[in-house]
Amino acid sequence: MLPIDTNISLEWMQALRNEFESPYFSMILTLLHHSEGKIIYPPKDLIFNAYKAVPPKNVKVVILGQDPYHNQGEAMGLSFSVPKGIKIPPSLKNIYKELASDVGCTIPFHGDLTYWTRQGVLLLNAILTVEQNKPGSHKNIGWQQFTDATIQYLSYHHTHITFMLWGNFAKSKRYLIDDTKHLILEAAHPSPLARNAFQGCKHFSEANTYLKAHHKQEIDWQIS
Repeated sequence: MLPIDTNISLEWMQALRNEFESPYFSMILTLLHHSEGKIIYPPKDLIFNAYKAVPPKNVKVVILGQDPYHNQGEAMGLSFSVPKGIKIPPSLKNIYKELASDVGCTIPFHGDLTYWTRQGVLLLNAILTVEQNKPGSHKNIGWQQFTDATIQYLSYHHTHITFMLWGNFAKSKRYLIDDTKHLILEAAHPSPLARNAFQGCKHFSEANTYLKAHHKQEIDWQIS
């Protein structure tokens, strides 16, 4: 029995079986299990939320984040997404601005991106946990090996997925993806620190054009 709630599809369990059975993954679980006195985000039942939401065969788009939000109530296991009722983070505000200018979306009043996952958008953080108020605190505990394996599996076993890589960290994962089989879109990070360099990337319309060209249902990017 895993000390955290994976509860992901049998397809993911089989796809990543070698990772789940590896010594490094056992070390991740041990570290999380012995984190008494520390507050870890997201809650243990949401650590694998991205995997629960989208089985491999349904993945059309991957939006790669770095690590979860580290403030109380924000992290929900989906990159860039926060639960309804939580203030929309600055990076997500800029994503919404780009959606409005690129594909005409109305900017929503909440930051819950679950609707995208139902259509095959894998909102994957490269690092799946973080200690409260300590961004990057779990960057070296082994999660990147696990999520790198996830990206490689999707690249090798599937075709015509759009990978959105925003910022230098995400761009560093490009080598994991076969660009003869998939569309790789790169842009600045949507953080305000990038001084609006993300704006105008048009990744959302490009992803839909690519999906349509390969006879796949386009993503409805409008968050209600």
